[in-house]
Amino acid sequence: MAGKPAKADKEAKKAAKREKRAASRMRYKQLWQAFQHQRREDKLLLPLMIGSIVLAAALAFGIGLFFGMEWVLLPLGIAIGLLVAVSIFGRRVQSSVYSKADGQPGAAGWALDNMRGAWRVSQGIAGTTHLDAVHRVIGRPGVILVAEGAPHRVKSLLAQEKKRTSRVVGSTPIYDFIVGNEEGQTPLRDLQKTLTKLPRNISTNQMDDIEKRLAALGSRAAAMPKGPLPSGAKMRSVQRTVRRR
Repeated sequence: MAGKPAKADKEAKKAAKREKRAASRMRYKQLWQAFQHQRREDKLLLPLMIGSIVLAAALAFGIGLFFGMEWVLLPLGIAIGLLVAVSIFGRRVQSSVYSKADGQPGAAGWALDNMRGAWRVSQGIAGTTHLDAVHRVIGRPGVILVAEGAPHRVKSLLAQEKKRTSRVVGSTPIYDFIVGNEEGQTPLRDLQKTLTKLPRNISTNQMDDIEKRLAALGSRAAAMPKGPLPSGAKMRSVQRTVRRR
């Protein structure tokens, strides 16, 4: 009888290893597909990646020559070059995804939902049948309202939601942004960076309390049709894989 639990445990470990290998193969497959897709669309990708490896290797070799250890530093230079090449690939994939998403209904909500860290995102808390929308983010800076859509409609929508929110959160800072490429708006590609640069004004416990209070407000966009995910959103898992590497 004692051997049965040990055998079951052994089988469970084997199954876990198989799942881990399968997940790893899937990540590599996604990376390869993303690379092939990006390479076809981005003619500068390969030259930049290869150039970064060659430049880093040459620099390391040159420094090594000066100290008489060129063959010791060369592998280090190649390794650094590979890291730079992967970084270039990740950045250009991300830039391509955001370029395709820009202007698509739901793009801002998608970008917010992809943010890393302790951000509480509620998409479409207010909106219109024209697919204009206001999204709410709760984070260490406070409450952040992000609007997307036609400027002449979302400005009033955003002002109404800000007034509605202020009645609940009291002195908690409220920030508001309109996503777009016109003057005074925040470009989609800069949205995540803009939010992460905001000052930290509240604690995690305060975030929990604010989230509970705001949940009671509900949504004023229940009947609003959901906008389609922006083009390229399917590459979300690829971006995460690139970041992990």
